[in-house]
Amino acid sequence: MKRVVSGALILLVGYLAWAALMTWAHPRLIYPFFPDPVDLPGFREVGVAMPDGTEIALQVSEGEGPTILYFMGNAGALQLFADSLAAHQGQGRRVVALEYRGGGGRPGTPSEAALKRDALAAADHALSYGDPVVIHAYSLGSGLAVHVAARRTVAGLILEAPFSRLCALMARAAFLPACIMPLVQRWDTLGDAPDVSAPVLILHGANDRLIPPANSVALDAALGRSRRVVVEGADHLDIGLNGRTWREIVDFMHEIRP
Repeated sequence: MKRVVSGALILLVGYLAWAALMTWAHPRLIYPFFPDPVDLPGFREVGVAMPDGTEIALQVSEGEGPTILYFMGNAGALQLFADSLAAHQGQGRRVVALEYRGGGGRPGTPSEAALKRDALAAADHALSYGDPVVIHAYSLGSGLAVHVAARRTVAGLILEAPFSRLCALMARAAFLPACIMPLVQRWDTLGDAPDVSAPVLILHGANDRLIPPANSVALDAALGRSRRVVVEGADHLDIGLNGRTWREIVDFMHEIRP
């Protein structure tokens, strides 16, 4: 009996140590940003001072409305998403893209709370031009997009490879109850979804293994005005390069044109 109790205690201590390690490490896993600086032809940098003293950077290209507000994924730096930005720019649209704090050589420490504040500031800048704003977001950026759309008036959302609750993905990967653990950045998109009134286009790669397509099923159900498209042959990393993705985006932009 003592051996059983001792074994159980060892397992419990080990599990708690694992939970503590993942609580400490998970921000580094969520925000693996690169220091690569941004060099986007036709874009200019606009600085926005935040209440915490950090100056965030927006990359802005001139064009006609609607204004595209772009939120990138969590890996790399904004420069890696230049093709998506150029596609909108090529359509003559104004583009406002948020550089995430802590990435691209920018100051600041990324966190869910900080990035959501930054995203709202970026939205306020995009709205200041007076044209309708359409948010285009990929992966982690989809959490920012839904958060903003629940609190600002936007004309539409385009969500590529979105998640419902990032903590649920963490729970499955780490075998931990991440969605109820203290100090874990939960990124619960489902919580904001019911407050979004704008039309939403959801695009998810059929072969996405990082954020399985089932994640967008739950998000689609929680949103009021959404259309979900599964892009055959696309995975998490190449969905933005798929021709079907951009055909759907073009059609959506025509549908919601004010």
